Amino acid sequence: MNGEAVIDVTGLTKKFGGRTVVDDLALRVPRGAIYGFLGPNGSGKTTTIRMVCGLLRPDGGSGTALGYDVLKDSARIKTRTGYMTQKFSLYEDLSIRENLDFVCRLYAMDRRKARVAEALEDLGLAERQQQLAGTLSGGWKQRLALAACMIHEPDLLLLDEPTAGVDPKARRDFWDQIRRYAARGVTTLVSTHYMDEAVQCDYIAYIAYGRKLIDAPTRDIPRTVGLKAWRIEAANLQRLHERLEGKPGVDLIARFGAELHACGMDEAALAASVRTVADEPGYAAEAIDAGLEEIFIHLMAQSPDNMA
Repeated sequence: MNGEAVIDVTGLTKKFGGRTVVDDLALRVPRGAIYGFLGPNGSGKTTTIRMVCGLLRPDGGSGTALGYDVLKDSARIKTRTGYMTQKFSLYEDLSIRENLDFVCRLYAMDRRKARVAEALEDLGLAERQQQLAGTLSGGWKQRLALAACMIHEPDLLLLDEPTAGVDPKARRDFWDQIRRYAARGVTTLVSTHYMDEAVQCDYIAYIAYGRKLIDAPTRDIPRTVGLKAWRIEAANLQRLHERLEGKPGVDLIARFGAELHACGMDEAALAASVRTVADEPGYAAEAIDAGLEEIFIHLMAQSPDNMA
């Protein structure tokens, strides 16, 4: 990746019914980056993506995407953008090949036969090309949708919760493909609330109820937020949870499998509270780095709901 900004917008604002769903959002995304939006449902992730790619006109703000003005050149932005929605939106009564050929026709593309063949090979769809789209599993529908997004060779790829309802292996294969596109210089914006997907992103923005809370390279998020965490093991995790709740320095308690993670911003107070319970027989505790999921929950808990 280089420093060239494929997306560079400031002050993006959008209101619906008198409520502000995106509030003064700024975004700068370098070429070839995979940039993730994390946030609860209704936080403005999809609205932001649609404004950036020209599908929705902002009520305020300015900037560029792919070198074009997001207010004046939305048609040009759309021709160089691939947009994959959460819901499968291709024709279920057409085959894989027929769907891809139809998309080529929509874009009035030359070399249709060759382009379809290349897309089929690229996404591993060649052996299933005559299968009706409606008979595909979630993972194979996902591959077809991605092939349709990329067949016109866009420079920008927008993914709106693309792997919802897809099994873990299909998610892994999907992200391997996104990485290959990034290596070719394709820039990707993705909204997700899967933490195993968030770690695939080069940059992450946490968005809550229309406002961006933090925006940084993924590797820098824990240090930027400064959340401290302890991992605690015990035979009775529910009792441990009850004993920790409300203690000084304990801002968040989350269960991860057979252990609890206790988190807070006051390192000394958190450590002291954890030690009051961890000193008992059958308990084990150690300080750990706060993960993206703990940080996500922590940030969301501090954000007022603009729809309340």
